[in-house]
Amino acid sequence: MSREIPVSFDQPLARHHKLIGGWVASRDQTARHCTRAEARRRIERVFDKAVLDILRPLELAELRVAVLNSEAMDAPAIAIVCDSMGQLDLGWIETSDAQTGWRAAAYTALAQTIGSALPVFGYDDLFDEISMYYWDGETEDEAARHALVTYQGLDPEDLDDTILPSDMNDRRPEWMFAANAAPPGSLPSGLRSALRNLRRSYNALRRVSDEHNAWHFDGATIHEYLPDLEECSSLPPLTLVPVEQFAREVDDVARHGMEYGFMDIAGLCPLPDAARVTDWFASFEAGARFLLAAQELIQLDPDTL
Repeated sequence: MSREIPVSFDQPLARHHKLIGGWVASRDQTARHCTRAEARRRIERVFDKAVLDILRPLELAELRVAVLNSEAMDAPAIAIVCDSMGQLDLGWIETSDAQTGWRAAAYTALAQTIGSALPVFGYDDLFDEISMYYWDGETEDEAARHALVTYQGLDPEDLDDTILPSDMNDRRPEWMFAANAAPPGSLPSGLRSALRNLRRSYNALRRVSDEHNAWHFDGATIHEYLPDLEECSSLPPLTLVPVEQFAREVDDVARHGMEYGFMDIAGLCPLPDAARVTDWFASFEAGARFLLAAQELIQLDPDTL
């Protein structure tokens, strides 16, 4: 083209378009010439469709994918972002009259696995945050009282209405305790099958190496690609804690996130070449299968198990 025509008239493809474009080209058997603008549109259209086809069955959380091109980093990256906020819908586990052992088995399985694909905090995380927030890190009542008086200046006579560690722990429903989970052999076949599917898909996702894992979370790498997130809360936007029992505590720890944003990245994977995009999609599908298994567990009807 003539030197008088500005480059922006037909801007060369950026690194992330070239990267995804290489993956698109490897799947396209019909080679044809096209302009850069047409190439951009096709690259984005093919990639978006592939992502949405995988995410479409998921209702557990609202997820989206963003391709990042950081000039400061050696390679583009793909991030999975969670746009949902608040308590995960636990379905029958929280609201049904099913046996406590069944509900505890399902809740324990979710608590042990769901963090591999979603930015979520559980009861222990909440307790640790509240312990630092109120009791200077103490976890026993007497030590917590001492911290409230010594470090927060409360009058010892005004502690009767103050939340202490035992008060918080005592509010947990019975189905939140792993010790109450019924052994697998005593569970109904439908629930046993759902839990087996959850574990199988979880183990498949965990076998993916970090460098190829679409759902891998590394704070330092995330901040390199998304430096604005350094201003946000380190707290994930989702929780497995039933807000009905712990509304005050959840509100207290989530205040900073509500003001400045939560750490809503479910995973971020740098991609040095087009072949890695194929690996990324394989792990992306593995994580989606795991989340679908979690969703199916939550959506079980205990009356039909």
